Order: sequence, then C-alpha cells, then structure tokens
Amino acid sequence: MTVYVLIGDLVGSRRSASRSAAQADLAAALRAASAVVPPVDRLEPTVGDEFQGVYADLGAATLAALLVRLHLPAPMDARCGIGVGGREVFDAAKTPMLQDGEAWWSARAALALLDEPAARARRTAYDDRHAPSVAGPAPWVNAFLVTRDALVDRLNDRSRRMLRRSLAGASQHEIAAEEQVSDSAVSQAFAKGVSAVRDAQRMLVDTSDPAVPAPPR
Repeated sequence: MTVYVLIGDLVGSRRSASRSAAQADLAAALRAASAVVPPVDRLEPTVGDEFQGVYADLGAATLAALLVRLHLPAPMDARCGIGVGGREVFDAAKTPMLQDGEAWWSARAALALLDEPAARARRTAYDDRHAPSVAGPAPWVNAFLVTRDALVDRLNDRSRRMLRRSLAGASQHEIAAEEQVSDSAVSQAFAKGVSAVRDAQRMLVDTSDPAVPAPPR
C-alpha cells in the first residue's frame, strides 16, 4: 500500500516558558489538524519535539502540515518532511505506532533536507525517490511548498487565523463574525495572501485525488 508519511518537529519550543505547555500546545495542534484532514494513521507526538502521521494522498499530507503550523501559538512553529512509498506496520497497538518502510525513509530524508544551510528558512519538504510516479514530481511539489510557506510567514496573527478557518471551510462572513471585524477587513486580508494560500492548497488537494492523473514527468 502506498501512503504519504509526515514527520515533523517543533521550531522555537525551547523558547517556551514551559516544556509541558509546549507539548500541550503541540498535542492541541495535532488534534485540530486531524479534525479537518483525518489521517490514515493517527497524527501523534513521538519522542521529544517530534510528531508523525500517515495520509492517503499528497494533498492531505501537505494540508495537515500547514494546519499544524497555523494552530501552534507564536513563537512556536513546525517543520515537516513528507515522503511517499510503501510501509509496513509492525505493531499498531504501540503509541507511537511501530512501522517502517520506504515512505518513512523518504519523509526522514525530506526533514533532513530542511537542516541544510540553504533550506533553513523552509518549513516543509517532499521526497518521492521511492515512488516517483504516484504524484507530481518532487521539484514541482517543493516549488509549491516553498512559495506557500513563504506566504504564510508574511501573514500576521489575525490573517493566519483567517487562513486556518478558511481551510476548515468557514466563509469570509463567518470569519468576520469570529474575528469581530467587518467583512471588508476580511476581504482585504484575503486579497493580501490568505486566499492565494487557500486556493493553491485546494488545487493540490484536488489534483491529489487518485482519479486525477499525475502531471507528466
């Protein structure tokens, strides 16, 4: 079975006043992301500041990575490596689940890529070396992820909340009511990057549908 594995770790957690509070914030972010985009296997903390999850398609995995970032309180952030391929579960009862395989190797390689000096500002990377024909080519996907994450980094806290709510299906009018601002204020925020990130992410989700052919390599 081909799956998309997400492995992530926290950025800025050591600046938190409380390590236990940081772990609680991470757990809350993982639950919130899972409520919007359910994983194949639970999205859960592992060891230290790391977390993991398994998804059926690339769109779901990249959306989950974004939602985790958006649900974490500043200055906390997260980096995510996503890999595709086969996997084998050895013990589903363990927490975290005990499993291995190509998708895990690729996800770990993608996360390691973010340690390279030229990639330190990046927050999400994708590796498809073990299943290159399953989705769009990794360079295309990574170009999208670099642009998406850079746009998110430019958003202020309110705009990030608006994006988070929009990705969960809220309308602009509903977002205005939740933020207690005018519809016009929401429209302005959407025009300055919120809608661009939301729409681009939706496009990737749509093209990740197994019924939709992958772009030619």
